[in-house]
Amino acid sequence: MNRVVGIETEYGCLVSGEAPHGPDAWPARVKNYLFKKARAGVIDLHYRDYEEPPGNGGFLLNGGRLYIDMGHLEYSSPECRMVEDSVAYDLAGDQLLQSALEALGVSEEVAFIKNNVDHHTGATFGCHENYLMKRELQFSPRLLGTLLSFLATRQLFTGAGRVGQASPLAFDFEPMPNTGPVSFQLSQRADHIVNDIYQWVQFNRAIINARDEPLADYRKYRRLHLLVGDSNMSPFATALKIGTTALVLTMLEEGSLPDDVILLDAVLATRQISHEGTGHAVVQLEDGRTRSALDIQREFLAHARRTQSGRDTETDWIMDTWEFTLDALANKPELLLGGVDWVSKKWLLETFRESEGLTWQDPWLQSLDLEYHNINPAKGLFFALTAAKGIGEFNQRMRRPAATNHPPTDTRACGRGLAVSIFQDRKLPYVINWDSISLDNTPYLPMPDPFETYAGHVHTLLEDQFDPLG
Repeated sequence: MNRVVGIETEYGCLVSGEAPHGPDAWPARVKNYLFKKARAGVIDLHYRDYEEPPGNGGFLLNGGRLYIDMGHLEYSSPECRMVEDSVAYDLAGDQLLQSALEALGVSEEVAFIKNNVDHHTGATFGCHENYLMKRELQFSPRLLGTLLSFLATRQLFTGAGRVGQASPLAFDFEPMPNTGPVSFQLSQRADHIVNDIYQWVQFNRAIINARDEPLADYRKYRRLHLLVGDSNMSPFATALKIGTTALVLTMLEEGSLPDDVILLDAVLATRQISHEGTGHAVVQLEDGRTRSALDIQREFLAHARRTQSGRDTETDWIMDTWEFTLDALANKPELLLGGVDWVSKKWLLETFRESEGLTWQDPWLQSLDLEYHNINPAKGLFFALTAAKGIGEFNQRMRRPAATNHPPTDTRACGRGLAVSIFQDRKLPYVINWDSISLDNTPYLPMPDPFETYAGHVHTLLEDQFDPLG
């Protein structure tokens, strides 16, 4: 990709009655184990803001970050330039958390759930995507409208699936007319998105978060921060989510997006597509026409074929996989078992529901919905699926044990990971941020370019303190 990307994942915690502590205790216990016992990274020594005191989290050997956010354990992957790296480093968060539970001897009683909904309280927690973009790009209303159309319709292959729906009374919108109760929908986040573009995150979640925080050279870059995506269990779905979005952003920066697919109301369309539940929803465009979400995605794909084909092997793979997925959704969804989460989950739950004679409103199905997202390979329902050969091989290839403790070698995460490994063994008053490293505030190493590794700069920064290779 001609940009760096990263994913922030908030994990739910599920604890059985036999566990020695409740669910509120285990995020902090696992965080402490990973930093203090497993030596997966270095803990923050300073306040990051008023909600992040010293010890709340820290940076990891792989260049990413682990911390507590409003009670949830949150993992932020390091900056990645390749689609497959972005998937592997997202999965590294799952692997770190699961390894901690196993080392602590509680993997039978405690589970981390990679989903976005608490069925009991109705709360949602996020999977936020971050894409570096060129500062020079000017977002016109038409560019934003076209981007929102892509983001609203991509849930056809990025949705994680959900039993039931959130109560409309909990949000600032009216129930959709002429619809009954929703038994199963495509997305876990759709009901909780109430704005198209907005600055703040909590209580007014938007498809695009407008906070301008590039964590890089402000003159060159901006960060596109997305709140609309679901947490995916399928590595194949994560690759499609990251790859197609990055490709659409490239077209946006080049001024080559289709201009006749703008939705009348992107927030409403997001909910309509999700609630329809089969992937064949029809939505209204700004110009008064109606089109299916599948057709809108095909329009984006066709435009990508015309403008991006042959750019590189990764881009061609994204487009080929995108086309295969859209065709399968239209004609034979079972080809996507293990690849598209909502298709996989719906098939599992439908099979179980029919065998047990249950209705969609049975609480048993909500429990199974949660178990689909259990990151424990021995328990999670996702891992029980038998995927088609190509999807299964891809999913397995993305699980790289080395991604938990080695950073990407082609972004500034490389230098950050090196600094973490050095600070682990020395009692030094370090301060690590996404875009800088310092020792007791001096010497100071700014890291404004995410495409630079800064490994040599880290050695130079520290050579007056000690021999970093010694």
